[in-house]
Amino acid sequence: MKINYSEIKSFVIIALGLAIYSFGWTAFLIPSGLIGGGVSGIGTLIFYATNKLIPVGYSFFIINVFLILIALKILGSKFGVKTIFAIIVGSILLSTFQKYITTPLVHEKFMAAIIGGILSGVGVGITISQGGSSGGTDIIAMIINKYKNISPGRIILYIDIFIIASSYIVFEDIPTVVYGYVVMSVASYSIDMIISGSKQSAQMFIISSEYEEIANQICYGLGRGVSVIDATGWYSKDSRKILMVIVRKFETQSIFKIVKQVDSNAFISMGSVMGVYGFGFEEIRA
Repeated sequence: MKINYSEIKSFVIIALGLAIYSFGWTAFLIPSGLIGGGVSGIGTLIFYATNKLIPVGYSFFIINVFLILIALKILGSKFGVKTIFAIIVGSILLSTFQKYITTPLVHEKFMAAIIGGILSGVGVGITISQGGSSGGTDIIAMIINKYKNISPGRIILYIDIFIIASSYIVFEDIPTVVYGYVVMSVASYSIDMIISGSKQSAQMFIISSEYEEIANQICYGLGRGVSVIDATGWYSKDSRKILMVIVRKFETQSIFKIVKQVDSNAFISMGSVMGVYGFGFEEIRA
């Protein structure tokens, strides 16, 4: 049987994302009495409402299993192995971390909200970027979206707002609610940055007398297409070849390395592009 190392790597990255997510909750949010969105937010409410009797990891697992069973009946088999894996790993990590981390790493609530929100958002973003999902409000959004023409993103936002507002019933404290919305905002921004960051692209123009060697290494070494443009230097009146390359931003360092090795005197211009569609990039959607 052939081992799919790419899939193994994906599962490892998902586990890493969930570890960051769980650490953000257990080291900053939960011990500080801060409520964010999602099932972890519900679990934190249950944790404090039961006088710290039921750990967040237990609630996280039970609620997600319950939601998946409902969704399987309503939506059919739409949940992949990665989602189930993420729920199990997330539950274990939340329970384990909460057992050993009993006090917040920072005692100022605003800083705890910022740091916890960033870590939880980064963790979720990494998980989503690998095709995983921690379930929870995502599942609820899919169920509602089947019957109502409301975008899943808006449904999740409404649910998170309701969860955080509900924290007033447990804590009877307005600042705690406000901090909860800070957590939600920071986490949402972090998720967007992680997801969109992996899709950001750059357009590079390379002018070099060794353009053929550079083009071959980019094309056959990195697997990226290269366009050769005829140009004339207006000052020197010399004919030149310009290479135009569009790559993901994280690939630009590899381009710089190739160019420096082949021609350290090459001229390079690089700029960010708003969107790239077609083979090797985003799918064209009409």
